Amino acid sequence: MYLKSINIQNFRNYEQQTINLSKDINIFYGDNAQGKTNIIESIFLMAFGKSFRTNKDKEMIMLSKQFAKINGEYEKKDRMGEIEILLNNKKIVSHNGIKLKKLSELVGNLNIVIFTPNDINILREGPAERRKFLDMMIGQLKPRYLYNLSMYNKTLEQRNSFLKNKVENDEMLEIWDEKLYEYGKIINNYRNDFIQKISQKIQGIHDTITKEIIEIEYLSDCNNKEEFIKKLKAKRAIDKIRGYTSAGIHRDDFKIYIDKKEVNIYGSQGQNRTAVLSLKLSEIEIIKDDIGEYPILLLDDFMSELDEKRIKNFLTNIKNIQVIITCTKNIEIENSTSYNIQNGNIIA
Repeated sequence: MYLKSINIQNFRNYEQQTINLSKDINIFYGDNAQGKTNIIESIFLMAFGKSFRTNKDKEMIMLSKQFAKINGEYEKKDRMGEIEILLNNKKIVSHNGIKLKKLSELVGNLNIVIFTPNDINILREGPAERRKFLDMMIGQLKPRYLYNLSMYNKTLEQRNSFLKNKVENDEMLEIWDEKLYEYGKIINNYRNDFIQKISQKIQGIHDTITKEIIEIEYLSDCNNKEEFIKKLKAKRAIDKIRGYTSAGIHRDDFKIYIDKKEVNIYGSQGQNRTAVLSLKLSEIEIIKDDIGEYPILLLDDFMSELDEKRIKNFLTNIKNIQVIITCTKNIEIENSTSYNIQNGNIIA
């Protein structure tokens, strides 16, 4: 699949810009703070209906403007599609001219994999970042996953509210416990499946970067119902004091090991970066296996991660994938189209 064009209006520092993209490598280059990452953000917005940089839609609207609009045309499985996002007092999302009722209806139409300098936080930060990675990857491919995740979160919110109100009704808590396991087990199954798929892909991919042994392990409370319910009961007293649920798939995690050592604890900065890159490249292959086409690869500020020689080697080895990359200087490479960004305008 590939993104054919983007039309941006009043988005960040872009007042009006239409960009026609190549099916191969697209390089957006220029000085810092010129609007390169805004291009990546606009594509991410069309894929997920939200930004990877802010939770506030208002921040994406150009100063002094009342609205922002993003429109993109893409080809997937030899069919054309169109996505439009309108940001004003509320967010209006349309696909092929039809307004969508839920963001979950948007996710999975435009398949992307994004790699940014902040992605090292997947390993360096807490489990929430790793769950977010799994949710984004699985959600693109499995709509039922997003539904069950939404239902789990609603159930969790209800249980936590019950705990905070200090209501002494263990029978009600047992109802919430059953629901948490019901939705949590479905989510657990999807996550387990995808971790296994990553495990099958990641070593071969990592071998192209370094010869270290890389392994991935998934940690979850929801593998066994009896043990999960027992754990919730054991933590019930402390949960009542704290006012929140301390066990469940909202506490899941995964760990990556390099040569048998946990990389986020014992690994160098370089090892953490290459581990994340291998993780993202595994994601590309998993999406391709699932939908039959490669997703679009977004690489933001990539030259801060690798030197120019490694970037050229990396891009040369990527085949049949549309790549959209931002960097501070142009890269001369075969099958690439370059765009010079200056203050929200494309100069070349």
